[in-house]
Amino acid sequence: MKVLVTGGLGFIGSNFIRYLLERYSDVKVINVDALKHGANPDNLKDIEKGERYNFVKGNISDYKLISKLVKGVDIVVNFAAESHVDRSISNPYSFLQSNTIGVFVLLEAIRKNNPKCRLVHISTDEVYGDILHGSFKEEDRLKPSSPYSASKAAADMFVLAYVRTYNINATITRCTNNYGPYQFPEKLIPKTIIRASMNMKIPIYGTGKNVRDWIYVLDHCEAVDIVMKEGEKGEIYNISAGEERTNLELVEEILSIMNKDRDLIEFVEDRPGHDLRYSLDSSKIREELGWKPRHKLKEGLKKTVEWYLKNEWWWKPLADERTLHPTPWKLKW
Repeated sequence: MKVLVTGGLGFIGSNFIRYLLERYSDVKVINVDALKHGANPDNLKDIEKGERYNFVKGNISDYKLISKLVKGVDIVVNFAAESHVDRSISNPYSFLQSNTIGVFVLLEAIRKNNPKCRLVHISTDEVYGDILHGSFKEEDRLKPSSPYSASKAAADMFVLAYVRTYNINATITRCTNNYGPYQFPEKLIPKTIIRASMNMKIPIYGTGKNVRDWIYVLDHCEAVDIVMKEGEKGEIYNISAGEERTNLELVEEILSIMNKDRDLIEFVEDRPGHDLRYSLDSSKIREELGWKPRHKLKEGLKKTVEWYLKNEWWWKPLADERTLHPTPWKLKW
């Protein structure tokens, strides 16, 4: 089986490629990545010369390149995306280009060059917007709050339209917040681990009461694998672990694991359009496809803390610019 993974040098994409190559001896992976923000060649440095892995530098908005790559592959798994909400607020155009136009180009390339190819499009829980009570189901309306989530919602609509209009064999997954090895240092969990290890203040937006459901990245990879093999055409599958925490609770849990004082926490000016709570109902993938997460949050956080403390070589070249400096608008840290 030949799988084309887009955005495979990013956090989740690189973990997924490792997962595939370790789990299946008959899988060959082509990884196309534009090496933009969020991509890191070091994520797959140890397998880059493997016989079953091939890297191609390129953008999914490049129709000529993508048309060539989709020929002869059995499955495309699309992780390629600009994903940082803060950056979408300061520069929304790049998110439209990568997350919406890029998916349109990918769909066109499949339609015209390999219509039997299966597509698994990786979306996000943020397309639903926030919810104060209960959990979103796959059929709920979309209400994105940021340029990032709007660009992902638009891409989802294109995927569903191509299923309906052109009979493309595509499926969408929407997952909650991931954490684990190889996540960029600017994200909340690695930023907290890195700054705490250096006894630096941990910035938390607003009151810290914003709630997210956290899932260990390898549990997400397993879910995508199951959807890739057994998911139904045109269906959407929510993926969540049921591990909801406020941002403040999450940071406190990390500090506890690291034996660091809570005094490191520092509240900063909230970001624009900050959703209060995300929550997904993942009963569909659990009941229909038999998936369930393997990691509890505390176990996954311990593994993640250990990985970052042992792999300073990986994050230190990135941390000065993206973790130890303020985000684009005015903050107090």
